[in-house]
Amino acid sequence: MNFVPASRLIGLAAVIAALAAVAGPLAEWMPAWFALAAAAVLLAGADLVVSLLGATRLAPTLPPIVRFSKDRPGMVPISFPLTAGVGRRIRFGLGLPDAFEAKAEEAQVNLPAGTGSARIEWECTPRRRGRFETAVAAIETGSRLGFWRLRQRVNLACDLRVYPNLLSERRQLAALFLARGQQGAIVRRTVGRGREFEKLREYLPGDGFDEIHWKATAKRGRPVTKIFQAERTQEIYVVIDRSRLSARPLGQDGVTQTVLERYLTASLVLLLAAERQGDRFGLVAYDDRVRVFLRAGRGRGHYGAAREAALALTPSDSTPDMAEVVRHLRMQLRRRALLFFLTDLTDPVLAEDFTKQVRLLARQHLVFVSQLRAPGVGPLFMGAEVKDDAEVYARLAGHVRWAEGRALGQRLKPLGVTSAVLENETLAAQLVTQYLQVKRRQAL
Repeated sequence: MNFVPASRLIGLAAVIAALAAVAGPLAEWMPAWFALAAAAVLLAGADLVVSLLGATRLAPTLPPIVRFSKDRPGMVPISFPLTAGVGRRIRFGLGLPDAFEAKAEEAQVNLPAGTGSARIEWECTPRRRGRFETAVAAIETGSRLGFWRLRQRVNLACDLRVYPNLLSERRQLAALFLARGQQGAIVRRTVGRGREFEKLREYLPGDGFDEIHWKATAKRGRPVTKIFQAERTQEIYVVIDRSRLSARPLGQDGVTQTVLERYLTASLVLLLAAERQGDRFGLVAYDDRVRVFLRAGRGRGHYGAAREAALALTPSDSTPDMAEVVRHLRMQLRRRALLFFLTDLTDPVLAEDFTKQVRLLARQHLVFVSQLRAPGVGPLFMGAEVKDDAEVYARLAGHVRWAEGRALGQRLKPLGVTSAVLENETLAAQLVTQYLQVKRRQAL
């Protein structure tokens, strides 16, 4: 425990110094000045010794886990266990990692007497997603006579978890996230008869020959028809590319975030939509090999596991090895599933390797490939008129990249892979739209 002079002691010292300046020329006043100075020193020293001997170290505690959403204000609850005695007023500050911005640097806290504990809430806003485990409490109290300020620092054990902010994405999909189930959503007719066997029934005029169950017909001696229903449970996987290209920054509303951040936000919204639809959903993340593989499950608990798996994902420096990724997925996914790849194929070498390897996945699974449209990429004559020669060359470069993306989509289409370039602002909404269209058409 450290100590520093309080304003009361500094004021007393200033008074004694002023008296010394007055008593200096007057020798008869010097004994009284010395006596006053000695009394002040003894009083301040006794106050410090008594306060240090009788001081009790405050041990504030934090909850084991505190959860936040990126760029949204949150509260850190802090508890102060109290012992029997008089109340006190302390000056308190909480040191958090650099990713957090506190609303205030310090706070004055009243700890009342006669209570077992006191609690305050420290407001802060996290600016970076991730998991943090460091927090330091700084506490300052006064001595018995108020001549000193006693200070202490306490390292606090706490798991601070900052998740992607889904608020803006969910506003675009408000009808989908109603707590009343499917109310508020547009009801559309399901295309097709479904592929999941439901039951057998007697043959009726108009039933097709492909619907007849021939073994049951032979056993019963009369025609029997198979009845199918729409698949109610499907497996959805979001496959996130966290390789070197996912570290590229994106500017949006004055906030700079990486491509991987947008992938994670859109992925969690898509998985939440799958959870609401009753499907089984899983999460995959890869760079040069698969780093995260969360097998498909269902329910709120499984969604929480997916959110925890995405919490600590960061861009890596590796280049994707699609042969290894496809091999891993083919070994793990035995049942036909819907795979949403969130990746960047602007590198021609990566695009060629992806096209070569994904054909093996497309034989068994339904594959969607989604990329973020980079700023300036689009048809040559899209947008406002150019202003100078530099913008002409920028438009030409954007058109070339746009044409390469279209050519890649044309190469993937015969393989049964759907490729799309999505907008940054509506990435999650477009992914959910693709997913709902697949369910409606029974394409899986």
